[in-house]
Amino acid sequence: MNYEYLMYAHLVTVVPCIFIGAYVLSARKGTLIHRKLGKVYIILILFTAIVTLFMPAAVGARLLNHFGWIHLFSFLTLWTVPTAYTAIRKGNLKAHKRKMILLYFGAIVIAGGFTLAPGRYLHELFFG
Repeated sequence: MNYEYLMYAHLVTVVPCIFIGAYVLSARKGTLIHRKLGKVYIILILFTAIVTLFMPAAVGARLLNHFGWIHLFSFLTLWTVPTAYTAIRKGNLKAHKRKMILLYFGAIVIAGGFTLAPGRYLHELFFG
């Protein structure tokens, strides 16, 4: 698939995660809106993580001429979402909360910060 289509699919799914995730983390827990938006968030974040695995690294060293350091956040997401879901299904609120905070800051804040590095699309878009 064309890199541009993958990039746009990634942006369309990750941008809502920025806002939904921030809201869900800051709002009252356990409410119907928390649960519904949480489900939307995990579906979007899983989709975006899968899409990024098909996008070759554009900056830095590559493993297998494809994967870069940024892909570690994709694998973090693919591991964290099921374990956070399992934790909440078992009633382990503390583990669920910890994993969801890790997911938001790892996959959204830190990985998102890396997308502003020189040579990346968002860097060019925002800084010329």
